[in-house]
Formats: sequence, C-alpha cells, structure tokens
Amino acid sequence: MHAKTLRRKDLDENVIGSLIVDTAVHIHKELGSGLLESVYEVILSKFLAQKGLHVQRQVSIPIEFGGEYFDEGFRVDIFVEGKVIIELKSVEKITAAHKKQLLTYLKLTRTKLGFILNFGAAIMKEGIDRIVNNL
Repeated sequence: MHAKTLRRKDLDENVIGSLIVDTAVHIHKELGSGLLESVYEVILSKFLAQKGLHVQRQVSIPIEFGGEYFDEGFRVDIFVEGKVIIELKSVEKITAAHKKQLLTYLKLTRTKLGFILNFGAAIMKEGIDRIVNNL
C-alpha cells in the first residue's frame, strides 16, 4: 500500500512502523553509515512527511508525577503521527542504555511503539531495534 493512499484511520502503529523502517533502509542505502544523527533526522523527517505522515522533530517531553509537571524532561528525535517515537543513533553498537532511553520516552508519553534507528550500522537491518511499551 502506497503511503499517499493511506487514510488517517488506517495509520496504526504497525503501518507507521513499516513506513519508517522502509524509509530508513532506503536512506541508509543511499547515504551509507556514519554521518551525524542530525543529517539522518532532517532527511528521514522530510521523507516521512512526503509520504503524508505528520512528523515532529525534537519534541520536548515533560515529566509528570503526582500532578506536578517538570520541564526538565527529554527531547524525542522524531515523533510520527503522535503514535511512534524514533530515536536516532549513529554509533557502532546499540546498548542497553539506548533501549532504556527510548523506553523512558515511551512511558512518559504513554506511547506504545518506538524504534531506535542506528545509522552507524553497516547494514540498516542490523541497526533497527523495535521497542514496545506494554502500558
């Protein structure tokens, strides 16, 4: 199914996730690995938006606890359709700390699905980690 033909109600996390992965693989094939994360962020965001997705970059996530809000939260690299968080890396290897970082973002936003996309991997398929928040 082509992204431009998608209707908003069809955009569940899995459909969005497939579009994200396909787009990341395409970009990685064209640009290769090892560039700065910001390069991949700007290009991935643009390509996803061209597919008709609502894309936000560097979204601030406050911390809410006990009815209090703290602005000292975090910044999500890319938030797609308010349903899928993308954390971009350009490192040799994804660590447990990277996965914990994304899970924190998922929990704070009450979002179900996120991806760590490591553009530092030799093959993009090896640089994709899908993280699920079981809410």
